[in-house]
Amino acid sequence: MTGAFPDRQSLVAHASRSIARGSKSFAAASRLFDRTTRERVWLLYAWCRVCDDLADAQDHGHALGPQVDAGKRLATIRSLTDRALSGQPTGRPAFDALGVLAQETGITRQMAEDVINGFALDADEWRPRSEADMLRYCYHVAGAVGVMMAVVMGVPPGDEDTLDRACDLGIAFQLANIARDVWEDDAAGRCYLPVEWLVEADIPPGQLMKPPFRKVLVGMVGRLCDLEAVYEASARVGAARLTFRQRWAILSAANIYGAIAREVEERGEHAWDHRVYTTKAQKLRFVASGFADALRRPGSAPIPPVTRRELIEMARN
Repeated sequence: MTGAFPDRQSLVAHASRSIARGSKSFAAASRLFDRTTRERVWLLYAWCRVCDDLADAQDHGHALGPQVDAGKRLATIRSLTDRALSGQPTGRPAFDALGVLAQETGITRQMAEDVINGFALDADEWRPRSEADMLRYCYHVAGAVGVMMAVVMGVPPGDEDTLDRACDLGIAFQLANIARDVWEDDAAGRCYLPVEWLVEADIPPGQLMKPPFRKVLVGMVGRLCDLEAVYEASARVGAARLTFRQRWAILSAANIYGAIAREVEERGEHAWDHRVYTTKAQKLRFVASGFADALRRPGSAPIPPVTRRELIEMARN
């Protein structure tokens, strides 16, 4: 090891501030973990957050900055991540946090690379043509993070089925985000709905949010929310294999993000008048229901239309 990482507790404190600013929903759910898991989850979040912010030239997920030099920003992410995973301090707390995690857990370079490849898709102004393409994007930006989360929680890297389920939860979260953020993405010149869906609906390029297409867009987002429900149900089966506190935290987060997708669907044509979010009171209710869910034995769930291993194969080819 060259040099030394900053004091671990200072990295944890930085990560705690980052998650409090960047994701109130996940910050609330993370409080349910035992201390060791909670700190590791925060450290992982800090790395994911700073990578996302660098990739999109934003601050804790807020408004996108100028999208120039995207390739340069991506190269910075790769370089700092590589240094951290090589055991070298980077001068950036969030990247040093990943280095500490790699020392403490089974996180690998390939896991980190799978996440970074999602930022590479955005840097290339990529758009999904098919439903499978959209799910591949969801895998990179969220499903692969779910895999890293599972490893941080102690799931052995060889427990492929549980890692599959963790990936499914990340995909479910991202599908909810896509449904909620259609308007914001469109305003930023992005669209994560498959081109094939838009063609089937006869929506011309650049016209997605125009009033004449609002009803058909609602149907399309309903299709998206149906997919979210399938991946969420699969993930709930895997959560049963975690410790009780881990299960409680994960199911609480699933309740929060699942509610976002359902709220978008219920609002219909008004889903994008105001950004959908959950209040503090609602979060408390979802945490309470997560506790009850954690006590119950989950039922069976259908296999999602595209599995983690199929998505990995797509990504590698």
